[in-house]
Amino acid sequence: MRILANDGIDPIGKKLLEEAGIEVDTQNIPQEELASKLNAYDAITVRSATKVRKELIDACPNIKLIGRGGVGMDNIDVEYARSKGIFVENTPAASSLSVAELVFSHLFNGIRFLYDSNRQMPVVGNTEFAKLKKKYAAGIELKGKTIGIIGFGRIGKETAKVALGLGMDVLAYDIYDFPTTLTLDLTAGIKVDVPVKKATLDEILTQSDFISLHVPFIDKPILGKEEFEKVKAGVGIVNCSRGGIIDELALIEALNSGKVAFAGLDVFDNEPTPREEILKHPKISLTPHIGAATNEAQERIGVELAEIIIKRLKG
Repeated sequence: MRILANDGIDPIGKKLLEEAGIEVDTQNIPQEELASKLNAYDAITVRSATKVRKELIDACPNIKLIGRGGVGMDNIDVEYARSKGIFVENTPAASSLSVAELVFSHLFNGIRFLYDSNRQMPVVGNTEFAKLKKKYAAGIELKGKTIGIIGFGRIGKETAKVALGLGMDVLAYDIYDFPTTLTLDLTAGIKVDVPVKKATLDEILTQSDFISLHVPFIDKPILGKEEFEKVKAGVGIVNCSRGGIIDELALIEALNSGKVAFAGLDVFDNEPTPREEILKHPKISLTPHIGAATNEAQERIGVELAEIIIKRLKG
């Protein structure tokens, strides 16, 4: 039995698969060559780079399983694959903490102007040091502020836990029902139950000092011109979820007007070629879609994916 890990897999996950008698090929086959070469394998695992669409599925009837290392599966025609009897699996829990921590990397970056100071200080050198010190002296703290979380699945909940640990108030919105208490794991095995307030989308927009998005890809942006008109003046926006759920042109307009103080973006409309206005905007903190890209998360993803594959193909 052979698996193509086209976007790679953690060595521990690879070892688990090989110990189960499954051959793992980690070479990357370009997207345009997959239709002719994937027939040599029984399964394929991908991250966000490789697309597994209807045409590829039809061209490779031997494929029994498609594994997605990560959460979102918008690069896979999931229902069509399942209609063909193919297992389609992802690893929704493995990267939650890594994404949540990146959210707060962007938040800390934003409230202390690091996104701009890291650009400006090398340019102006020591001649403008005092001026920059004054410019960036109006930072704020997260403690006591309200974060609105849109999408309260695994990653949204993990983001809320970090926020609560920092002394923030949390408003949470989701189209599905969710428990209003989160359990925080403290040191020495101590666990504490902390309440979370359910909110409507309008309450998130109008009451939050910061908004973090954690939803799957949808056809219409959640935050567009109309929504930016409702937000509190000076709000910070973070998207470590999916490109396309923020209207980027409306975001730029809100940043330019001062309605939005800053944005932190890990995902973009046009990956891997985000628009120049986003990349060069002085009020945007940028990362290149690395939410799950920590050593710990990659190991968890590899192990979870291996266990799923072994259960499905060898169980």
